[in-house]
Order: sequence, then structure tokens, then C-alpha cells
Amino acid sequence: MSRSETVLPALKRMVGDAAAADIDVLVVAIGTREGRLEVSAPSLSDAVTRELVEAAEAVGHRGTHGALSRIPSGASIAARSVLLVGLGDLAGDVDKGGSVSDESLRRAAGSALRSLESVARVGLAFPVTDLAGAEAVGLGALLGAYRYTAHLSDGGTANTDRVISLAADQAVQPALDRARLLARAVAATRDLVNAPPSHLFPASFADVVAECAQTVAGGEVVVEVIGEDELRERGFGGLIGVGSGSDRGPRLVKVSYAPASADRHLSLVGKGITFDSGGISIKPAANMEKMKSDMAGAAAVVQALFAIAELSLPVRVTAWLALAENMPSGSAVRPSDVLSIYGGKTVEVINTDAEGRLVLADALVAAQEEEPDLLIDVATLTGAQVAALGYRTSAVMGAPAATRAVMSAAEVAGESMWVMPIPEEVFAGYESKTADLKNTGKPGGGMMGAAAFLRAFVGEDVAWAHLDIAGPAYNSEPGYGYITPGGTGVPVRTLVEVAQRMASEVREPEPGESPLSRTQI
Repeated sequence: MSRSETVLPALKRMVGDAAAADIDVLVVAIGTREGRLEVSAPSLSDAVTRELVEAAEAVGHRGTHGALSRIPSGASIAARSVLLVGLGDLAGDVDKGGSVSDESLRRAAGSALRSLESVARVGLAFPVTDLAGAEAVGLGALLGAYRYTAHLSDGGTANTDRVISLAADQAVQPALDRARLLARAVAATRDLVNAPPSHLFPASFADVVAECAQTVAGGEVVVEVIGEDELRERGFGGLIGVGSGSDRGPRLVKVSYAPASADRHLSLVGKGITFDSGGISIKPAANMEKMKSDMAGAAAVVQALFAIAELSLPVRVTAWLALAENMPSGSAVRPSDVLSIYGGKTVEVINTDAEGRLVLADALVAAQEEEPDLLIDVATLTGAQVAALGYRTSAVMGAPAATRAVMSAAEVAGESMWVMPIPEEVFAGYESKTADLKNTGKPGGGMMGAAAFLRAFVGEDVAWAHLDIAGPAYNSEPGYGYITPGGTGVPVRTLVEVAQRMASEVREPEPGESPLSRTQI
């Protein structure tokens, strides 16, 4: 596969007066306080901020979230021009000390950098008051600057040497370093999701993972690739069945990070359908090109693991990538065929376009053999997720303690998620007279029904959460905030935050308590 290696700008520290910086464009945060415009940039002098407020009023800038106005810099600012970006109400969240939220900072920085695609040197003057704010601005800027350039004939040279400077004190450098690491993980996820299926298929995906693992600091990441023959021999019927219609066979990739200091184990399972035609139950032609993104779950879990390893978090993490290409052919699985999932349960295939749950079932059963403390699967699983929650909010379902762990991490990471139930009645539609269960249920509640199907392959005492990211994983519209068109990188940041919290909240099980207890998260 060809990956864009030039999409991430360098993040460098700039100390001192931002007005004197030798850059092309200075991005300045501006908002409102008690109805009046106010520049919120402590690195600028009072005289400069007054000039900028007057200029903003002259061009009609209202300080609203994400609003952009490019103006001449004037004699007091060394940059060639100034980009004013709105932060909204600067009073912020009163319960959090009246500061602007980290997510507002991320989105504003991202909006600014998306609009400056051809600018080589950019500086940011934002209201950074703590390490979290510095990380938010740096991360938003880096993600907003992302471009997928792997297959452009000119190589996307305009993005190669971009430098983003953040006016900040030396003390925030660790936060900026973390922002760059997270941005690199999200960008690598976006690269995989944006890659064409001509270049990214199960075998090449596995090769990319193995190659990337060699570059992870510390050398603690181990990759095991289970090929088609071994999958068949070991009874991974979901992967074999879904991949049978393609001449590019399935793979199950196990990626392990196991530092000696680890006391807890996080297991991540990712759906990796590198292209989903629907199989014999073929999809409509309209928008089928987006089905190259049906491997976003696998991309997210492996890049989250790499980021966790780079951060040297003392948590054992295992990522299981269930990779297959779902194609129609004379050898493809048929409606009414019966597949035997790893572990022995059988599934009657009613619709070959409900394939993601089949490969996930294989991987979920395998992951539980290692008895992780927390098991999370991530998948672009159902169109019903989009119908229920739209294109920007992921669904979270599963064991209560596990879903709480995901939701609390998502809130900090700034990724929108919502907990949905798995009603008992939706599973009734999956009863089969031919096999243990069917792969589709009754109309209505398809997102919850798919989760109910997966729950049939998860032990009662397992702390398990299922993330359906069908809508948020891929942006088909113009960019917004720090989200660019194409792959979004959801939910890498949340998964890293989950691991961060597991690393800081280690506790010993109570006497007689199972290591898989739902109360342990």
C-alpha cells in the first residue's frame, strides 16, 4: 500500500511575542464576552489586540464558533496576514472555571488550518492556560492540516514542509509532543481508510501493519498474521465465509503490546472489510465507492495500539484485525449457507451484506481466550447507526461498566458518542431453524440488533463494549473543525484515553472476583 507520509506538519514551539514571529499567517483566536468582541491571545500585547478587534469589527467578524476572516497584518505584526478564528463565548463553562473548552480550541485550530492549505508557515495565538489546552490547540491544528496525497501525481508537495508554531512556554512542550503523537496516529488511520481498495486488501493491510510495528519506539509490538489456510484449519468460519468471494483471501492479524509493567489487559477488535460490495446480496451502485472505508474499525484499533505503545503506557493491549474483502463470485457465500464461527457456534447467512458481524464474531471469540480486563470492538457495522445518530456521533453498546469506561474517555478525547441499549426482544429476530442463529433480524432497530448478535459471542462476565462508527468513520461532505473530507480517524483518541485511564486506575480484584468482572473497569 502507498501511504501519504507528508500529511503531518511539524509542530514546533514558539516562545515570546507572537506578533514578531517570522511566519506567513498568524492565526488569532477571537470571541465574545458580554456581547463585545475580544481577542483571546495572551501572547499578543494589548495594543495589538486592540488593533485586531477594530479590524474584526470593520470586516464584520462576529466571533462565533469557527468563523474565519483573513485580514492584512499591519505594521505591528510581522506575519504577512492574520486569520481571525472564532471561539464563541469566551466566558466558557462556568463549572470549569470559565475557560474555553478543549474541544472548542481543537475545532477552532482545525478550522483555521483547513482554510490555509497552501500556506507554508503558520503561527497560532490562542488562549492556552494549561497543558490540556495546549494539547488541544496543537492536535486540532495538526488534524486540520491533514491531506491525503498518496495518489496525487504532483505528490501533494504543498503540504510537505508546513510548520505550525504555537505561542507557548517551554513547560507545555510535553503536551505538544503528545498532540503530535496522537495526530500521527489519527492521520495514519485516515491514510488507511482513504486508501483505494486496489492498494489496500487483506494481505497488503497485514503487510502495512507489520511494517509500521517495526518503527514503534521500544520494539515491544509483536505482529502475528494468520493466513487463509490456517484460518480454515482452525475453524474461523466467519472470515473464511465472508472472504470466499474474493481472490484476495482473508487475514486475521493479532498485534500485541505487552510491557513488563502491565497489570491490566485491554483487547481491541476491529472490523476490517477492505471493500464491501455486499457480496451476492449486492449493494446499490450509488455511493458504493465509500465502501473502501469499511475497514475503519481495524485501522483505528491498530493505530490506537501503536500510539499507546509510543506513549509507553503500562497496559497490555492486543488488537485483533478481522480482514476480508466481501465480493460476489461463483465461490462467494450464498444466502442460506451455514457458517461455523470460531468456537463452534453456527450462523445461517440470510444476507451476505451483513458480513461485518461474522468476521467480528470470529475475532471476539479469539480475543476472549486471553481473558482481557476490557474488550472493545469497533466497526462500521450498520446503516441503522446513521439513521439513529447521524454522521458525527458513534453508538456505544454493551456491558454497563464497559460502556461507562468508553463514554468517560470519549468526553475527554472530544469524540461524540452515545450509549444505546441492546433490548432483549431484538435478539429474538436472530433465531434460526437451521443453525444456532441467523445473521440478520427483524426490520427496525438494526444497530441494536447487530449488537445483540455480537453479544451472543461474548461471555456473560466479560466487560465488553461495542462501538458502531458507521457514520462518523468517513466524512463525505466538506470538512468541519479538524475533520477533513474522507477518513476521520474516529475513535483512535478515545481508545488511547481508555488505555490511559486503565494505566492510572489499576486495582487488585476482590477475593473471589473474576478478572473479567464488569465492576473492574
